Amino acid sequence: MVDYTEEKGYQYHIHTNKDNVGGYVIVTGDPGRCESIAQYLDDPELIASNREYTTYTGKLCGEKISVTSTGIGGPSSAIAFEELYKCGAHTLIRVGTCGGIQLDVKGGDLIIATGAIRMEGTTKEYVPVEFPAVANYEVVGAVHLLSATAP
Repeated sequence: MVDYTEEKGYQYHIHTNKDNVGGYVIVTGDPGRCESIAQYLDDPELIASNREYTTYTGKLCGEKISVTSTGIGGPSSAIAFEELYKCGAHTLIRVGTCGGIQLDVKGGDLIIATGAIRMEGTTKEYVPVEFPAVANYEVVGAVHLLSATAP
């Protein structure tokens, strides 16, 4: 495999490495949201900004947490997820806008999704179409608890 970083020690697209990414990563599509999300962390630091990928890392309750943008759509998200995983990320939490079909959900409502319809075209390259797109119940529970106490 060709090392396109010329052995600089970071991931080719997101420009991060194992030293500057937390195990928990908040991901958002728009790079413009990263700084405002990172302000909720202690001592947030801009790690990298390349193309649609921006990463900040700080601490939350003593744990190293990162915030990374993925750009628009499944393919650019897959690149970010794969490279974050190579940097040691094990839990990704998506924050941002989403589509929906329930008429009682209004713009600005907080939604904690537990599943999704896989019709975006990218995930079929990873797992069969029949594989359900459901969230880890422990992470959903933790996010729900945090959202209930948020300002």
